[in-house]
Amino acid sequence: SAKDMKHRLGFLLQKSDSCDYSSSQGKKEKMTSSQRLSQEEVRKWADSLENLIHHDRGLAAFRAFLKSEYSEENIEFWVSCEEYKKTKSPAKLSPKARKIYDEFISVQATKEVNLDSCTREKTSHNMLEPTLSCFDEAQRKIFTLMEKDSYRRFLKSPYYLDLVSPPGAGCGPENCKRNHTHTLDCNSNIISQCA
Repeated sequence: SAKDMKHRLGFLLQKSDSCDYSSSQGKKEKMTSSQRLSQEEVRKWADSLENLIHHDRGLAAFRAFLKSEYSEENIEFWVSCEEYKKTKSPAKLSPKARKIYDEFISVQATKEVNLDSCTREKTSHNMLEPTLSCFDEAQRKIFTLMEKDSYRRFLKSPYYLDLVSPPGAGCGPENCKRNHTHTLDCNSNIISQCA
């Protein structure tokens, strides 16, 4: 009966919860080692904007930061260009290029990026016969703009600092000893409050 089936299912669920203690311990250990890895990755994001945006979580954190500054169009344009370069079908190049151009570069663009007139003109000319590299110069300019401006602010923002220094991990020597599993370097110049 349905009641019997429900009872058995409930019993099996309870049993698997109580018997899986050792495997859940293993999962916790794996999570701890992956957290250490992510701490290392997070620190690498401070080395270059390239490291940051070529890491899924880094890109997401940077995007959230830019959104808070109302300038996410720069990273959206960069990502769109990266995806555009992966286009395999020549027939899809023109419509995809037009979509990117209309969204980010044209005078009526909904998410217009800040390009100088020369780069904008060259990109417009490239639209006559779109190739995989038709946005390269514009993408480079936007990358440089982000690198010199918003990336530096990102590294000083809570969006980065909260990731590089887990909650509750202060920088006093007593916390460094207690939180040795995170292998945080309290003398790091990345974490401004530790200076």
